[in-house]
Amino acid sequence: MLIIIHSLVISASLTALESQNTTMRFVSEFVLLGFPGQREMQNFFFSFILVIYLLTLLGNGIIVCIVKWDKQLHTPMYIFLGNFAFLEIWYTSSTVPSMLVNILSETKTISFTGCFLQFYFFFSLGTTECFFLSVMAYDRYLAICRPLHYPSIMTGKLCVALVCVCWVSGFLCYPVPIVLISQLPFCGPNIIDHFVCDPGPLFALACIPAPSTELLCYTFNSLIIFGPFLFILGSYTLVLRAVLRIPSGAGRTKAFSTCGSHLMVVSLFYGTLMVMYVSPTSGNPTGMQKIITLVYSAVTPLLNPLIYSLRNKDMKDALKKVLGLRSNQN
Repeated sequence: MLIIIHSLVISASLTALESQNTTMRFVSEFVLLGFPGQREMQNFFFSFILVIYLLTLLGNGIIVCIVKWDKQLHTPMYIFLGNFAFLEIWYTSSTVPSMLVNILSETKTISFTGCFLQFYFFFSLGTTECFFLSVMAYDRYLAICRPLHYPSIMTGKLCVALVCVCWVSGFLCYPVPIVLISQLPFCGPNIIDHFVCDPGPLFALACIPAPSTELLCYTFNSLIIFGPFLFILGSYTLVLRAVLRIPSGAGRTKAFSTCGSHLMVVSLFYGTLMVMYVSPTSGNPTGMQKIITLVYSAVTPLLNPLIYSLRNKDMKDALKKVLGLRSNQN
């Protein structure tokens, strides 16, 4: 019903526009300006982002392989971590390859369909990441606050069900916003001062103002961001209370180290998201928007393997074991 109402409003506005100008032409592609600068600076950006991308694929790929090969890591905590690493590979791949192509391109164009496909996959994968962070927080809550009931609650079936819910629900959230924005008339100009197709610049390029659609999309973004974030915050508040009650100093240190990695990733990911997408009137300069987007789309997926795994004794032991087995087989 909501989509039908918005469609009728947009169609009426579009008809009015066409009646005013019968020669109106709608854009079939957008121009992504990307990063400014001379060719030398462009080459630097290309090399820098390419290195980050390759290291991201390597780091997260190692986590996926270790979790798959080491049967001792076939526990809910590491199954979630393996899926999260696999997600990070696709999340960064939804923008970085096209970003690299854009840097080398002379025209820097992207088709209308390609723009909204990138929009869909980038935001759907980002939403899936929010859900996975929530599930991982819930897993740590059960392990620390209810350790005796943890095996009976976090069963294999529940673990698989939570993983499936995260993936499926993440991709079901954004079709409505995508449809609403894509129905707006874009009759020129078609230049986006960014390196990804983002809702803010797309709203600015629409031929007619769409305050209701814009408010709906930003409200939806706020719910997607704050819902999981408040769940994570509540989970770790209970975890903190439980940890402070542990009489052993060594036990408290172990519990904090287990949760510290997750909290670092949550802070980095959600901090940049809130700056970008919670307030429609945030008024961030274009250059700052590009930096923030680069951080959560490319840098954060690179840091996650370091934060989660290299500080984890089980992961380091599993990596040594896998590398030892591979070298022995060779």
